Amino acid sequence: MRCIVAMVCLLWSAHLFAQVDDVAGFVDEYANAHHYSGSILVQWHDGTTLARSYGLANIPLRVANTPQTKFKIASVTKLFTSVLILQLVEQGRLDLAKPIKTYLPDYPGEAGTKVTIQQLLNHTSGLPSYDGVTDQATALKQGMPIYQLPHTSDQLLAQFSRGKLISTPGQKFNYNNADYVVLGKIIERLYGQPYEQVLKERILDPLHMIDSGVLHHGDIVDRLADTYWYPGDRKILSRDLPVYPENWYAAGAMYATTGDLLKFAHALFNGRLIAPDTLQQMIKPGLDEYGDGLWSYQLTAKGTKHPVIKRPGLIMGTQAQFLHVMDQDITIIMLGNTSVIDSDALVESMAKRAIR
Repeated sequence: MRCIVAMVCLLWSAHLFAQVDDVAGFVDEYANAHHYSGSILVQWHDGTTLARSYGLANIPLRVANTPQTKFKIASVTKLFTSVLILQLVEQGRLDLAKPIKTYLPDYPGEAGTKVTIQQLLNHTSGLPSYDGVTDQATALKQGMPIYQLPHTSDQLLAQFSRGKLISTPGQKFNYNNADYVVLGKIIERLYGQPYEQVLKERILDPLHMIDSGVLHHGDIVDRLADTYWYPGDRKILSRDLPVYPENWYAAGAMYATTGDLLKFAHALFNGRLIAPDTLQQMIKPGLDEYGDGLWSYQLTAKGTKHPVIKRPGLIMGTQAQFLHVMDQDITIIMLGNTSVIDSDALVESMAKRAIR
């Protein structure tokens, strides 16, 4: 019997190593063919880990990306904001069915009495997007005033998150940052602290995420990768447009390493941040297969459908992906600093190869 068990273990280990090699080979080939720049981390349920870094964190100085490189994570920030909101629900301090004015009584727009916290979380509020830039050509020609001029979070709320509703709340999915600006201000109001401080005390410090935080235009962050994109039709990488990253606030202002996001994944999926029942509520797909701050859908691999959650973050050269295969406990984290690939397609291709 011991011989049989040992043989099964050896065969399983050989299968796993072959699978890891397959994913590694695929990623290496893809990165080389597409000039990918960033760091990738894959972890299977037994702790087997694949870590890869490619390209340059700073092109002029030829500084290489490493697993210790910090990257802007853009809208992956929304996942953290969603957790903070759901923690307030678990504390009994917030009701997802209540309207905005319950927690922000001075909220200036019509959404105050019509839009619930749940509708902000799943982007069915009907609030208009305040970004104002719908394509790269417009951004290059006219700039992005909302992000290229300094704004406090109070100004973001007062000036850009109070417009007339463009659809009936709860009826239509409309992805926009305004929803999460409002959520950030609710977090601040209920805790009586800035969003950044609540984030630090409730998530980053307890998980020892020492390489994560909120970006500010005036701060120099050690080991933070610069970001580059293709402006217009020019296939030559250029620096991103100058912006105030803090203007993305609770919707997209964070930075992190792949290792720190893996710590976050472990805590999220093992009940250390929110209870399992709350997690199930968070990942329940609604309109556009969107849950509370993430997409939740079925991915077909090897002829079988697997439930996955995905949280991308894309701003100019920032290319972040946070994907978890729920039934196999596989986490894939991709943090990139150039806009040269389709990161959604790449992370799903990796997941299909990682699934056993």
